[in-house]
Amino acid sequence: MANLKELRSRITSVSSTMQITSAMKMVSAAKLNKAQMAITAMRPYADKLTELLQSLSASLEGDSSSVYSEQREVNKVLVVAIASNRGLAGAFNSNIIKGSKDLYENVYAGKQVDFVAIGKKVNDIVSKTHTVVSNKSEVFDDLTFANVAEIAEELMEMFTNGSYDKIVLVYNKFKNAATQIVTKEQFLPIKPIEGESTNNVDYIFEPSKEEIVEQLIPKSLKTQLYKAIRDSFASEHGARMTAMHKATDNATELRDSLKLQYNKARQAAITNEILEIVGGAEALNN
Repeated sequence: MANLKELRSRITSVSSTMQITSAMKMVSAAKLNKAQMAITAMRPYADKLTELLQSLSASLEGDSSSVYSEQREVNKVLVVAIASNRGLAGAFNSNIIKGSKDLYENVYAGKQVDFVAIGKKVNDIVSKTHTVVSNKSEVFDDLTFANVAEIAEELMEMFTNGSYDKIVLVYNKFKNAATQIVTKEQFLPIKPIEGESTNNVDYIFEPSKEEIVEQLIPKSLKTQLYKAIRDSFASEHGARMTAMHKATDNATELRDSLKLQYNKARQAAITNEILEIVGGAEALNN
């Protein structure tokens, strides 16, 4: 059994760790509330914009299709991996690494797969085995639509100039504080609408349908990327809050166990001292 001094030192250390994890949990909970409200409010707009764009694109004649809808033979793929700049969030970052690994090992095996890293953690790992054409980790320092729009414009340029035939987003989609879903979402080319449109209403468009689509596409793509990063941002705080909650519970359990060991050791030491005193007294009497 460990001595009393060692046990006291371990109890102090664990208690200090427990205070840190508890504080981090409360900070993440506060940030999560704000991030969750932002992504919840944004999703209906982003989804409706994407639906409208796909519906309009599907109704256009083939010759009028956008450059962002061009379907090519896939030889070069760009994966936009969205993680975080910090750890201590459970499996949040490692799940993105695993999702990206599945793409280049299984889905696009034999193709050229490069990366755009959004998050220092994913950049540190992926850069060891693949080409990271751009690291946009600084976007989390000031997460605004304008900053994300600049990244989206770069991605659109890389697609339209033929640098890549397909661009895929990999991120954690926020479901709740305890659940984040790894999502692989095609960014470019724009996916055609699935199935036949059930909307048979004959609308009058002003300006022309083609002009509306051309204006909507860049805005829709920027919104899609912003939504993905916002989803990941909320997921990060949810994952960290959950991880810190579990860490605090584990630290509490360990501290209680150490206190029990300490009390037992202290009781045994006191008992031994009493026995020694009694033994010494009896020896004097004899």
